[in-house]
Amino acid sequence: MIVRPRPHWMHLLFVRRGSLVSRILPQQLFILALSCGVVLMHGQLFHFKVTLNANPFSLMGVALAIFLGFRINASYDRYWEARKLWGDVLVETRNLARQALTLTTRNVESRPFVLGLIGFAAAMRNQLRHQPRDADLLGLLPAVVIERARVARSAPALVLLWLGQWLRERREAGQLDTMLAQQMEQSLNGLSSSLGGCERIANTPLPFTYTVILHRSAYVYCALLPFGLVDSIGLMTPLVVSFVSYTFFALEALSDEIEEPFGTMANDLALDALVAGVNASLREMLGEEPPPVPVPDENFLLA
Repeated sequence: MIVRPRPHWMHLLFVRRGSLVSRILPQQLFILALSCGVVLMHGQLFHFKVTLNANPFSLMGVALAIFLGFRINASYDRYWEARKLWGDVLVETRNLARQALTLTTRNVESRPFVLGLIGFAAAMRNQLRHQPRDADLLGLLPAVVIERARVARSAPALVLLWLGQWLRERREAGQLDTMLAQQMEQSLNGLSSSLGGCERIANTPLPFTYTVILHRSAYVYCALLPFGLVDSIGLMTPLVVSFVSYTFFALEALSDEIEEPFGTMANDLALDALVAGVNASLREMLGEEPPPVPVPDENFLLA
């Protein structure tokens, strides 16, 4: 995720990081070269004058903008829902940690359970980002749980199972009231629901047809636009077409990035920072010194 102060308005016109220019540069150069060629040929294609003007592009532009808006809204909805689910993970882990530390009898060592909650957040991140299942789990979970998670298809579910078993052991030992154990089970169910919601987003992409239709429409529109403008604005055609194509191509690229919010591209969710937030919050509850707050790198990227 790009995290940076808002630059001055003049600097914002020329900022590169976050503008997606590097990603769409080949397409932009192609459209610019095509526009320059159209100007040099005076709108002719193989000695045939392409009889286009700006009128049909006004109608097509409105339709394309509506479809592009639908695509970006659908992608952002997935992105924002994913962020809300991770917010629920933070809330539920805090609730469970507080309950484990205050609702059990005084002779109960609740630290393994609280560390297990941090391990759940790390395992959830690992699964969503297709990282090694046992990454960053050492010291948070028992060795037998880590070994099972290393080869599991759903490592976070195994961590939730272990957390539920810990509650059962405390309840059977008389160290946790049955009604209070049921309340904590509801919070574990909330973690499972958040995990399932993130898996639904990760495993159900937007229909591929949306991408195909938008991609084809944007390219055809930008490729034909120089022929419709050359007779009216002449040498300014490459500049105007490049600006229009930048808007369409950049929005298409952005919607493609945030459609999968759990990746490692510049505009995806900062899952490492979210896990670090869970880690810091729960370790403070344990009375330990929290790790340093994650900060963006020199390119303003927060992992």
